[in-house]
Amino acid sequence: MEIEAAGRSRNVLFLCTGNSARSILAEAILNARGAGRFRAFSAGSRPAGRVHAGALRQLALAGLPAAGLRSKSWEEFAGPDAPVMDLVITVCDNAAREACPVWPGHPAAAHWSTPDPATASGSGGDVAAAFRQAYETLDRRITALLALPWDADPEAARRGLTRLIP
Repeated sequence: MEIEAAGRSRNVLFLCTGNSARSILAEAILNARGAGRFRAFSAGSRPAGRVHAGALRQLALAGLPAAGLRSKSWEEFAGPDAPVMDLVITVCDNAAREACPVWPGHPAAAHWSTPDPATASGSGGDVAAAFRQAYETLDRRITALLALPWDADPEAARRGLTRLIP
């Protein structure tokens, strides 16, 4: 099966409701850390229409590029011209419970519940801490995702995907 071809880049779609914070952070982290092995995208069931400023600040603090990141609907990835996904990962509880489009290629799926920093309140420091925490959680999970044996044993990697909740 072409999806399991060794040595090729795998497409990963991160989903959440607003596509303004968590899924955007995950997209940026995986594109930076998995360059050449993974190609990350993000989308939302009800996109906010903008990337949250806190997400952009956190990416800048981490030294990751934010160029090209935008809030978009998951419908962009359900059409016939969309890239075929190998993995679909929900990062919020709302999107995990929603009826997702049917993804061509039958991608592996996982749910990584991550508190939404876009709903953080309090001082600027409190909001920044919420974005830092979401970033660190996603970064740990993506590091574990990258350590799975995608080329040597793709089926073991797919099975291991659901156990990446450190």
